[in-house]
Formats: sequence, structure tokens, C-alpha cells
Amino acid sequence: MEPDNDTEMSSPEDILRAGMYRLLAGLASDPPGGEELAVLATLTGDETGLGQAVAALAALARTASPDAIAAEFGELIAPVTGAVSPFASHYVEETGALAELRRDMARHGIERDPDVEEPEDHLATLMEMMAGLIDGSFGVPLSLAEQKVLYERHLGSWAPTFFRELGSAAEAGFYSAVARVGGTFLQSEDEAFTLA
Repeated sequence: MEPDNDTEMSSPEDILRAGMYRLLAGLASDPPGGEELAVLATLTGDETGLGQAVAALAALARTASPDAIAAEFGELIAPVTGAVSPFASHYVEETGALAELRRDMARHGIERDPDVEEPEDHLATLMEMMAGLIDGSFGVPLSLAEQKVLYERHLGSWAPTFFRELGSAAEAGFYSAVARVGGTFLQSEDEAFTLA
């Protein structure tokens, strides 16, 4: 969905948060090719835990082989063949969770991509959804309190466990750095949402 030109401007912090959600969505949906790795290699960090995780990911991107990362992706998180499931339904036993997600998507004007075969509870879809709800790509940006509800309902209960499992998988090399970024970012989100 294209951003609405009449949406409110997001704060610089929210733009960064939405960018981090999109970065993780991209890495969870497909292995990065040469161009994506070149962009990742330019990322810089700072002294924070998240900054250090981003710097480590950038360092790996500078030397990584797209073919090796594609093979790792297939072994780790590709639907059906991966060792670690990127679907909420693998972690959340609550019946009706996918139906609730679909209701929330409809409520916020988010339509399922007809070209995507996987269910909507894939990590990449949920991360992309959060990004759009933060920066207003689906209309007016949601307040932090509204974001918190959706985060806790659809990501917070299982995605940290996913990233821990991904990071500790024997096959993880490049994706151990992705897991570190994801886990550290979600920890910061948890902390921010406690203030909402």
C-alpha cells in the first residue's frame, strides 16, 4: 500500500523504528542478495546494545557470500524447509489468533498480498505491518498505546523466542547476527511500550 500524503509526520524516532521493522521484515522474507548486502554493509552502530548488534551485522554483510546466505536462509527460516519457524502459529497456541490478526489488519486497512502464499502470521508480514502502522503507510500513524496493543497481541508474545532460537541454531552464521539485531530491537520495543 502506498503512503497516504495526508498522514501526520512521524517523529525521527518513529521513522527509525519503522525502518528497523522493515529491515527485519526483509531479512525474514528473503535472503539478501548482493545489492542488499552492500546496503547492509553501510550501516553504522553506536555504543548501545542495538547499535553494537547493527555494527556486527554490517561487518558480516561486508564479507558475506549471497549464495552462502541463501543456503543458510533455506536451512533456517524458509517456510516448510527451515529449522526455525517464522510463523506465530508455531509459538502461540491460542485458538483464533490468526482470525484476530486478520480482523486487526482489516480494521487498519491492511490487505493481504495476493501473491504471498504463506499465512499472514509470518514474521516478515507482522514486521512490515508494524512499520506501516508506526510511520503512517496505512493511513494516520497509530499512537504508541495503539501500537503496544498490536505488538503485544501479534509479536511480543513469540518473536523474542523466535530470535533466540534463530540465534542459537547450529546452522546460523549471518542469521545469528540478524537474530541479535532482532532480539535486541524487540527488547527495546518492550521497554518503550512499558511507558505507553
